[in-house]
Amino acid sequence: MSTGGAYAVDVPKGYRVGPWVVRGHLASGAFGSVYAARRVAPAEGLPRTVALKFLPTGLRTPRQLNHLRELAEREVDLLRRLRSPRLIRMYDTLTVDDPEHPALDGATVLVLEKAEGSLAGLLERPLPPANGPALLAEVCAGLRQLHRAGWVHGDLKPANVLLMKDGSARLADFSMAAEMEGTHAYTPAFSTPDYTPPELLWSEIGERGQQIRQTADIWAFGVLAHQVLTGTFPLSGGTASVRRDAAVRYARGVDELRLSPELPVEWREIVADCLSRTHSERAAHDVGALLRRVEQAAGVASVRRLPRWVRVRRPGRPVVIGAGAVVTAVALTVGLVEVLRDDPVTYGYHRCLKLSVCFFSEQNGNGEMCVWGSDDRNWLKAPGTCAWARTEPVKSIFNHGDATRADHNVAYWLGEDFRYDWDNPERERDEPVGCTSVNQQGNLSGTYRPRSHKWVPDC
Repeated sequence: MSTGGAYAVDVPKGYRVGPWVVRGHLASGAFGSVYAARRVAPAEGLPRTVALKFLPTGLRTPRQLNHLRELAEREVDLLRRLRSPRLIRMYDTLTVDDPEHPALDGATVLVLEKAEGSLAGLLERPLPPANGPALLAEVCAGLRQLHRAGWVHGDLKPANVLLMKDGSARLADFSMAAEMEGTHAYTPAFSTPDYTPPELLWSEIGERGQQIRQTADIWAFGVLAHQVLTGTFPLSGGTASVRRDAAVRYARGVDELRLSPELPVEWREIVADCLSRTHSERAAHDVGALLRRVEQAAGVASVRRLPRWVRVRRPGRPVVIGAGAVVTAVALTVGLVEVLRDDPVTYGYHRCLKLSVCFFSEQNGNGEMCVWGSDDRNWLKAPGTCAWARTEPVKSIFNHGDATRADHNVAYWLGEDFRYDWDNPERERDEPVGCTSVNQQGNLSGTYRPRSHKWVPDC
């Protein structure tokens, strides 16, 4: 988002919405404005500070109202259905009821986690960011999560990549996002030319909007990567319109793609593939394969050998800890300690993204993986389902959570809604089957089928 726009929402400092009071303006775009806010009333499970995104519905024509509502519904729908450590988190949605302020009355307000800045702000500095490759890997991971869930972002650009307090990147602003319907999705006829693939620059607009495919995000990522790594756009020109014309000439075979000599060698083929002339050429590089290449180029893809693990068996509660870890007497009273053999083993824990917890269908982080960034009361019915857990046990886990948060350990239950399965009446109803501390990873006994999990302060 930029610092201004035709539809920017003017919200005065001190304005209250629900339990939140606006503290100051953060950013604005064509379809809304974002403000920092502080909680002034009890709200269980919500942080003290958040970002409020105001999407206006007041003082508009009926056609504008329908358009703005559609944009709001797109973003709310995606954020409610997809939970991911690489997508900005939405805590709640509110509707402003304030007839005395017509410009705000009826506005949709998204309560989002607050970022520290954006990639756009980082790129305003004289030199490319030193952590640019790692940020690009995180952006690509976010795209993979969107694409695998059947969505297109549709407006990937530096302003829509937010930087969190720990320096990590998250994708944001999903008002242009669209869910795939077969080979295409449909999105409003609005785009940022510098990050729009050439075929969309001259495409027709139908009644449902513009047809878009996931390769549009691949093109945008290529532009973004070139910009992050070199400080320049891959298609030359002093203005967006000149660069747009250069993209069209390139797509029609009139001009060649001339990447900056400052682009590192290990990134040149990646960026060139992302910026292939046509959709069909870009489609050969799906985002899953692209992520592996990006991680390798960024130096974050190496499969880590784990330390040897100590498995402590207790009746009814298997616990896995790292060798040499400090363990409380409460957690481990008696049991058989077995040091696993130090044979070469292939580990898959590296697939688990930071700030999330991952459960695996095979030992050592291999097999099917389910990833969550928040609690889940029912693995089989939530938007981010873990379908294989219906019949297969969980055999390994990695708590790759945020150690700076109060609730950074993960407890898991056999039953739904954080309760024990009634098929096991000998157990206490609400006692978890296990708990894994932050940054711990390892194998479970392979007999438990959890159905819910929760972030907790202590194991």
